[in-house]
Amino acid sequence: MKAHARLVARRDGERTVLRELRSMSPLTLVPRRGRGAGAVVHLVSSATFPLGGDELTLTVRVGPGAVLRLSGVAATLALPGPHGARSRSIVDVEVAEGGSLEYLPEPTVVTARARHIAVLRASVAPGAYFHTREVLVLGRAGERPGELTTSQHVTRGSVPVLRQTLTVGDSTLDGSMAHLAGNRVLASDLVVGGPELPAASGEWWSRSPLAAGGTLTTSLAPDAVTALRPFS
Repeated sequence: MKAHARLVARRDGERTVLRELRSMSPLTLVPRRGRGAGAVVHLVSSATFPLGGDELTLTVRVGPGAVLRLSGVAATLALPGPHGARSRSIVDVEVAEGGSLEYLPEPTVVTARARHIAVLRASVAPGAYFHTREVLVLGRAGERPGELTTSQHVTRGSVPVLRQTLTVGDSTLDGSMAHLAGNRVLASDLVVGGPELPAASGEWWSRSPLAAGGTLTTSLAPDAVTALRPFS
């Protein structure tokens, strides 16, 4: 399956309006009526996804001065496909000067024998705000995980803010496993254009200021609720 969903938010007077809202199963975008000046959209799965072999793309464009919150409503289950084929999801984001985007999907669960690649590309203007969170869960309860490779490439203006790639879970090729120190959940929280926060750390979590501006917080935990505590 190949699917491409697209969301474009623009400033119109004192409010943010959705100039384009295009869904394609299993990527369904559902706007929510809000009271504030910003726009709120939920990303809803209209089918089980991703299956091995699927290629899914979500494009998000936030115009100058527009404010958008895009959040998930249920966990994503990466499932195996025929012949060990990989699935791939790409989120392509641009936030213009003065714009604000919160992209907060629900956790991704890497089920047994799944092989999934998740890519986030974000271009953030120097005077824009971007906040995103990623929660990776290695397998369902009592299940060994599949394999997940996640990449984040974020720029602010022309300057790279974050470029990282991580592979976790079982390798279907040799049966090896990338462990998370005995934990099942890895969470990361990235803020670009927000208030500067000092470096900090605790048991299984750390917060690091980024050289080009922004803050990256990461957390390891046995479950998603515990992993998210450092971000609250």
